[in-house]
Amino acid sequence: MTSERDHQTFAGLPAGYPFNREWEITPRECQRRRAAGESIILIDCRTTAERELASITGSIHVPMQSLSVHLDALREHETSPVVVYCHQGGRSLKVTAALRQAGFDDVRSLAGGIHLWAIDIDSTVPLY
Repeated sequence: MTSERDHQTFAGLPAGYPFNREWEITPRECQRRRAAGESIILIDCRTTAERELASITGSIHVPMQSLSVHLDALREHETSPVVVYCHQGGRSLKVTAALRQAGFDDVRSLAGGIHLWAIDIDSTVPLY
């Protein structure tokens, strides 16, 4: 039997990370699904200044502060798998909740945000 700590290490999560399977996806799982050809919509909910520092290739920029303005345009992705990310995962959880409340079927926050993505998946993404 594997411990929760072993699972977190295997999943690429820092020890003690409060991962919530219902609301989050790990960077490794997101990357695995994308590499397998799954069409995952990545939404970057950070500010423009943060996005200029670092971003994940193929993501859509929808700053958290202007989510309501972009909601109608995002409706085309309502039934697609959606992964929202921010710097470390706090804001993206809020956007995930808002999108679920707005009727999106399959939306999760990227655990650890772009910070963990840069550490565990793509070292070319700058840390900040």
